[in-house]
Amino acid sequence: MKHNRNVVLFIASSLDGYIATKDDSLDWLFKVEGKGDNGYSEFYETVDTVVMGKKTYDWLLKHDLEEFPYKNKACYVFTQSATEDTEDVRFVNEDVVQFTNTLRAQEGKNIWIVGGGELLHSFIKKKLVDEMIITVAPQIIGEGIPLFKAGDYQIDLTLKGTRTFNQFVELHYIVN
Repeated sequence: MKHNRNVVLFIASSLDGYIATKDDSLDWLFKVEGKGDNGYSEFYETVDTVVMGKKTYDWLLKHDLEEFPYKNKACYVFTQSATEDTEDVRFVNEDVVQFTNTLRAQEGKNIWIVGGGELLHSFIKKKLVDEMIITVAPQIIGEGIPLFKAGDYQIDLTLKGTRTFNQFVELHYIVN
């Protein structure tokens, strides 16, 4: 299916492949010395839509942010429960493939999969991810929430480029 916009994963991971500890902590990530915002602002300008799972959305709310971080983007939260939309978020309880392909067909910039592991897994299994930008932190946390869940799937990637931000290494892949 031809589409106008790419679905892009932009995420940080520990060297051993975790996006958070078992108790959803990112403290390990903030211990690493980066450079500037590690490419975040540059990437953020390439998207106008963000999608995330309900657990990621709840994590954001739990961390007492001064304001919602994706205020100037269309934001969709996939959830199984009936949840009322807010000023900043539309909650989606639709088929992931159909909803995403509708977004892709619209004019606009790229679509960012913010997280988390469950939503990413469903996007990967349904072959909805076009690019992956993974910033690897020099931390081994041993266990936690994996970036990629175990499963019966295989993805072929092409390396588009690498960059370093002090101690971080960004790996940019195109999904074949």
